[in-house]
Amino acid sequence: MTRFRPCIDLHQGQVKQIVGGTLRVGESTPATNFVSERGAAYYAELYRKDGLDGAHVIQLGPGNRESALSSLRAWPDGLQLGGGVTAENANDWIQAGAAKVIVTSWLFDAQARLDPERLSRLSKLVGPEKLVIDLSCRGADGDWRVAINRWQTPTNLRVDSKTLKLLAPYCSEFLIHAADVEGLRGGMDENLITFLGAECPLPVTYAGGARSLDDLETVNTLSQGRVDLTIGSALDLFGGTVPYAECVAWNRQG
Repeated sequence: MTRFRPCIDLHQGQVKQIVGGTLRVGESTPATNFVSERGAAYYAELYRKDGLDGAHVIQLGPGNRESALSSLRAWPDGLQLGGGVTAENANDWIQAGAAKVIVTSWLFDAQARLDPERLSRLSKLVGPEKLVIDLSCRGADGDWRVAINRWQTPTNLRVDSKTLKLLAPYCSEFLIHAADVEGLRGGMDENLITFLGAECPLPVTYAGGARSLDDLETVNTLSQGRVDLTIGSALDLFGGTVPYAECVAWNRQG
């Protein structure tokens, strides 16, 4: 059954919901849907109370370390941590309380090509069971291509069955944002969800474009219950209209 998976997105030390495609390297003013008056620890404690394991904390650029650490202290071994993860700091984040680390951009070289040596090194360092590979992507030429560096740099790595099978031995799950619709609350990429449900060999969480409670049932149907859903900007916790309490209730019914 599809589960609701919550998030804590951090930008300049604050919990925010932004329009993903507007977050550019070197720029500090992306289009923002919501800025919370509460700190990251508040949301971590809330998710812990409601048993929402698998929530991800994403550092969107610099200036988020202390906020990220506060969330991990609030729920040790309950949250996944992403944003700026490398082989040099991955174990530090796990020792600080991250249940798993999430990695994307560091796996690619300066030419935006997947680096097998980095992939192998990081997986061996933390163990596949502690690693989530983020394959956030954009539509290109009729398929999806992984985008790195805050989703601004396209790569030649397709999100297809070959890629999923190649990467599966190195990690325990995938996180996939549909960057073209992320933060827009304008509808999900249903073709991507259907594909992931049919082809992904590991647990996978989809994020991007969710706008109603009914989207949980839609993902459950399209993926045959094999894809989890993150609801961010549309959630009432973050200024939207989707009731957080009903998302928690959805998980409990399963």
